[in-house]
Amino acid sequence: MGFSPHLAERRFGYGASPEIAPPASVAAMLDNLRGEDVMARQFPIPGFRPLQDASIVKRRFDSFARKETTSSEQAAEARKKSDAIVHDFIRQRLRSFGQIQLRRIYGSDTFRERLVVFWADHFTAQGKAAMLKQAVPAYVEEAVRPHVTGRFADLLTACVIHPVMLEYLDQTTSIGPGSKRGQRKGNRRGLNENLARELLELHTLGVGSSYGQDDVRQMAELLTGMSRTRDYTFVFRKGWAEPGRETVLGKTYSDRKDMTPIRDALNDLAMHPDTARHLATKLAVHFVADTPPEELVARLTAAYLDSGGELMAFYEALLNDPLAWEMPATNMRPPLEYISTALRALAVPPDRIQALKPKETRRWFLGPLRIMGQDWLVPSGPDGWPEADGAWATPQGIAARLEWAMTVPSRLLGELPEPAEFLRSTVGPDAPEQLKFATAAAETRAVGIGLVLVSPALQRR
Repeated sequence: MGFSPHLAERRFGYGASPEIAPPASVAAMLDNLRGEDVMARQFPIPGFRPLQDASIVKRRFDSFARKETTSSEQAAEARKKSDAIVHDFIRQRLRSFGQIQLRRIYGSDTFRERLVVFWADHFTAQGKAAMLKQAVPAYVEEAVRPHVTGRFADLLTACVIHPVMLEYLDQTTSIGPGSKRGQRKGNRRGLNENLARELLELHTLGVGSSYGQDDVRQMAELLTGMSRTRDYTFVFRKGWAEPGRETVLGKTYSDRKDMTPIRDALNDLAMHPDTARHLATKLAVHFVADTPPEELVARLTAAYLDSGGELMAFYEALLNDPLAWEMPATNMRPPLEYISTALRALAVPPDRIQALKPKETRRWFLGPLRIMGQDWLVPSGPDGWPEADGAWATPQGIAARLEWAMTVPSRLLGELPEPAEFLRSTVGPDAPEQLKFATAAAETRAVGIGLVLVSPALQRR
């Protein structure tokens, strides 16, 4: 089969668009990735700094409200201002949802958008504190997106040391038992292995690979000292770091109590053969098949190791492999990807997305996504969202997709496209005859459009 523009959009992007031309070749897809991140500039999402600044102001209001000398009226006003800061960031998080969709609707480089999702899921993190709960879009924008075309070691480091990840996996409470802080009288905190375990099990080597519990313990000791300040700025606390050297996977790291041995360990993990195979398998599962061909995984693994962990070499090997284009379209799009694919097919105008009110975003998108099984930004655990079709092909999930496809497009657009033309622009010339007949026989445009949107031709890649 080999490369085709339609399959490139379907398998490696968010499907066909009536307004954006598909890529002309694999080389064009790779050139786009190497070029400017146009969508990030066109539809910006704030980074982490505004949230850090606002957290300082919020903390001052909270402190003022707690003072016993403060009058009840003044305290109430301070609490009101503190709550307003949180609500502003809740609204910003909802606006970020729209910006993310516009990147997928109007991007000519939607392979990049898919890669951002892939790596953000690989490095799943959620905020726990009130402000950090709103910070996941900023975390992805700051720690993930800039590194998806660079070295995996840099991506790994950016994600592991980000305050959202540190908070999520309780690294901010991990203290070396033999450290100055650990030896302090009355100290109730101890070593926390959460980040170390997920670093080895999920982020690098993979489940069942060549590490043991002692490696987890040693890695946890090595990571002590990494924490955050009260305003969520990363900080290395030397007094919390476990003294002495640590040995992970047979390699001993220096007893310097700074980030140097930690960065060395992350670089070594990034280049471990088990990591290469783990990442190659995940990439092939995500883009090609739930059970990818072994020879494809082997070629991706070799490309990663031969390049020194360069992610572009990974993608080049994937896109140039015949198996990546020959496998049947069996992978079911997860709910959020499905909705993004539908919005791209409908070419919903930017001003319509940006004008969405918070209640509309919740009612038309976040609520349906929850029913479909993918609560936005709230995966069930640090392993992210499942890839297997069985997680999404549930009676409730399919019914929710049908309900969304039949009702939401007409609310977003003043006039729906003509169903037959929509079918041609979305599914292409290979549309099944049964779908052509059903679309032509639909009583209304809304039903015709809905039938296309729920068809396997759009839901599978």
